[in-house]
Amino acid sequence: MTSARRCILHLDLDAFYAAVEQRDHPQLQGRPVIVGGSLRRGVVCAASYEARYYGVRSAMPMAQALRLCPEAVVQPVRMAEYRAASRAVFAIFARYTDCIEALSIDEAFLDVSHSLRLFGPGAAIAGRIRQEVRDETGLTLSAGVAPNKFLAKLASEAAKPDGLCEIQPDQIDAFLLPLPVRSLWGVGAVTAERLAAMGIRQVGELRRLSRDFLHRRFGAAGGLLYELARGIDERPVDSEVRIKSIGHEDTYAEDLRDTEVMRRELLALSERVAGRLRRKGVQGRCVTVKVKFADFSVVTRSRTLSTGLSNGGEIFSVACELLEQTDAGRRPVRLLGVSLSTLEALGAGQPELFSAPRHERLLRLDRAVDALRERFGDPGVVKAGLLAHPPPASDAEE
Repeated sequence: MTSARRCILHLDLDAFYAAVEQRDHPQLQGRPVIVGGSLRRGVVCAASYEARYYGVRSAMPMAQALRLCPEAVVQPVRMAEYRAASRAVFAIFARYTDCIEALSIDEAFLDVSHSLRLFGPGAAIAGRIRQEVRDETGLTLSAGVAPNKFLAKLASEAAKPDGLCEIQPDQIDAFLLPLPVRSLWGVGAVTAERLAAMGIRQVGELRRLSRDFLHRRFGAAGGLLYELARGIDERPVDSEVRIKSIGHEDTYAEDLRDTEVMRRELLALSERVAGRLRRKGVQGRCVTVKVKFADFSVVTRSRTLSTGLSNGGEIFSVACELLEQTDAGRRPVRLLGVSLSTLEALGAGQPELFSAPRHERLLRLDRAVDALRERFGDPGVVKAGLLAHPPPASDAEE
């Protein structure tokens, strides 16, 4: 069975974006709140538990969400406030351990194995963190305590909302075996259907199958199924987890038909992505453009470069070439996105000999622009081309 020596917490802020809106607007407390884009074309970014009661879920079209819950209050996305709240919460996490693996802005694993002697049992640590988050930020979080990451995640899901659940080593079977196989990491609809065809619907039924049998049926994934069905997960909490990609996309209130408007949008997206890359101290070698057309079909085009990019103008140049490889302009466009992957440390790699001076000038210019934006805010420093042609109304999707 899984090691009993480790003590892992999974901490997850409850309905985070919506909770921040209810905290900052007391008149919204107890009411269904939806955070997202425009009523006509937007999507749901987050929903309070009052809205979830009616079936509202993240990524649902806003129009559908409002049909389910007509009395919901729709709030625009305020990423600056959410990031500030997240930083405050993660600062509380850091009081108890430096082994923190951030999964997103509102969710993390903590390995508190070496903190037990100082702060007490894992459940006590989780309880203290929950209370401090509530007292200092006005937000609630759910906590799972277990010997490994897989079980801690299941425990926090069982604790939602605003609860704490602990799975002791001798409680693993009682907790795990009755669960549906869909509870296991990596078991999606297709795998669940294949297992159901074999008469396997609960983890306890999966437990009866041998590793060799599962390997023959599912390949390498069979070994993972075998271990998870026994509560085995030896992955460490990795505080050095690397971001795989950085991007931004916008859904537009009106379909884009003019290629020049699309290019200006690509410029705005490229500048936002470039700023985020530099704030993270990275650059990316693979540029990807995403296009969603009015009929909701989606295409992506990518290019991998020999040198990483972090300058908005250079990203924009590649993004425009990739856009030309799509039907944008011939078909109306609902959404555009730009992202960078294959990330590396900012300045890594050597640029071509004759482009090195220009590359260095761009880095200096970017640092100066970043310093101005840090002082005056992002809206205070924009490309002249974007000032001359304000972008169309859009629903930002971070």
